[in-house]
Amino acid sequence: MLDEFESQILSVSDLTNQIKLSIEKNFSRISVIGEVSNFKAHVSGHWYFNLKDADAVINCTMWKGFNNYVSVKPQDGMKVIVNGRITVYPPRGNYQIDVRSMKPAGMGELQETFEKLKQKLEELRLFDEEHKKPIPSFPQKIGLVTAIDGAAFKDMISVAERRYPLVELIIAPAIMQGGGAAESIVQSLKQLNKVKDIDVIIVSRGGGSIEDLWAFNEEIVAHAIYDSIIPVITGVGHEIDFTISDFVADLRAPTPSIAMELATPNMNEIFAFISEFAYNTTRLMKNMINDLSGKVHSIVNSYAFGYPKDLVRRQQQQIDFLISRILNDAEIKILTYKSKISVFSKVLETYNIKKTLERGFVLVKQNSKYVISASEFESKKSAQLIFSDGNIKVRT
Repeated sequence: MLDEFESQILSVSDLTNQIKLSIEKNFSRISVIGEVSNFKAHVSGHWYFNLKDADAVINCTMWKGFNNYVSVKPQDGMKVIVNGRITVYPPRGNYQIDVRSMKPAGMGELQETFEKLKQKLEELRLFDEEHKKPIPSFPQKIGLVTAIDGAAFKDMISVAERRYPLVELIIAPAIMQGGGAAESIVQSLKQLNKVKDIDVIIVSRGGGSIEDLWAFNEEIVAHAIYDSIIPVITGVGHEIDFTISDFVADLRAPTPSIAMELATPNMNEIFAFISEFAYNTTRLMKNMINDLSGKVHSIVNSYAFGYPKDLVRRQQQQIDFLISRILNDAEIKILTYKSKISVFSKVLETYNIKKTLERGFVLVKQNSKYVISASEFESKKSAQLIFSDGNIKVRT
């Protein structure tokens, strides 16, 4: 019997390979339900985790090429259904599930995960109103985090062109669902926060199932929205859809189109406001001018206002009277002085030497002086006789 066993002795590698072939052949396509534990997302992009229930645990591996299509990133404690095959890893002699696809075990599982994260972030006060930043009324630049090939993107551009064509849209494309979607949204948010002069950011995508929208229920997306220094508006799914990102955002819109409407003023409303403001202002100014004119007219024509004017007029009249009196007195004095001057002029005329000489008198001048008496005349000297019509020199 011992020889029979010894003739079948296998090396560890041979035995492992036979087990590997047997297991992998019989378990090439399986579906397994269980709870995720020890989940790790490697830097390479591969996922490593355990799947367990109350009595057993099995290792699982999901390669990057497959996990990109998983809508809901697994978390510890989440119940999921995985599809794949059993493989054996010879160096360790372990068997594991090579996962090809994954989905939550049911809507209740997703809702439970949603509620747990919501409660966690609520306790961290990420939803508090005091942290909400105001949305600017007249943004010059709006950042968009969305899929550029989606209908939501086209709808938002159409709304912006219709409502407020002055605004500039800065696009940061992102993956909206599946593996890597949450990381892509976070990266786009960070990029927009590095751009100068962006006034508000809209994070949006169109409608879908809860699995399609799950990227917006990821904790890293919630923290990225909360940490944004620029106000964030979310417009995810339809009106009935609520995500964790909606609770963290500064403003939640029920759809992407409404998100753009909330972010932009209405050009037609602005023009209407300007017209109405101009009309009302003009009417108000006219009414004020009329009211003030009436008040001024009433004041000007009031007795109190007219009394000072009457005082001034009486003083002016008094001044006019005094001026007239001064002028009359001056005229009288001038006439009086003119009369006196006339009298004096006539008197002076009688003392006019030329008139005297014309009457036959002669002036005698000797030694440069007039001789006024015979005793002053020197007969031995020459003298000058002055007539009315000329002078004569005489020698004695």
